[in-house]
Amino acid sequence: MDRIKEKMNSLRIEADEATAKAQELQEKVKTLEQENLAKEQEVTSLQHKNGLLEAEVEKLETHNKEIKATAEESTQHGHQNETLQRRLQLLEEEAEEADKNLRETNDKLRQTDVKAGHFERKVKALENDRDSWEAKYEEMAEKYAKVQKELKDFQDEIGQI
Repeated sequence: MDRIKEKMNSLRIEADEATAKAQELQEKVKTLEQENLAKEQEVTSLQHKNGLLEAEVEKLETHNKEIKATAEESTQHGHQNETLQRRLQLLEEEAEEADKNLRETNDKLRQTDVKAGHFERKVKALENDRDSWEAKYEEMAEKYAKVQKELKDFQDEIGQI
C-alpha cells in the first residue's frame, strides 16, 4: 500500500504538475492568441495602409503621365515655336527684299516718268516743228503751183507770140 500511496502521490504530483503545465500552456496560448490577434490587426492595418499607398502610387503615376504628356506637348510647342520663328524670319527677309524691290521699282518709275515727261516735251517740240515744216511745205507747194501756173501762162504767152 505504501507503494500505491507513493504511486498516488506521484500521480497527484504529476497531475498537479500537468495541471500547472496546462495552465501555463493555456496562458501561453492566450498570450499567443493575443499576439496573433495583434499581428492580424497589424496585418489588416498594413493591408489598409498598403491599399492607400497603392492608390497614392497610382495617383502619382497618373500625375507623372500627365506631366510627361505636358512636357512632350511643351517640347512640341517649343519645336513649333522655333519653326514659326524661322518662318517669321524668312518672311521678314522676304518682306525686306520686296520692300527693297518696291523702292527700286518706284525709283525706276519716277525716272521713267521724268524721261517720259522729257520725251513728251521733245515730241511736242518735234510736232510743232513738223507742223511748222508742213505749213512751210504747203506754202511752198502753193508758191510752186503758182510759179508753175505763171510758167505755164508765160509759156502760153510766149507760144502765142
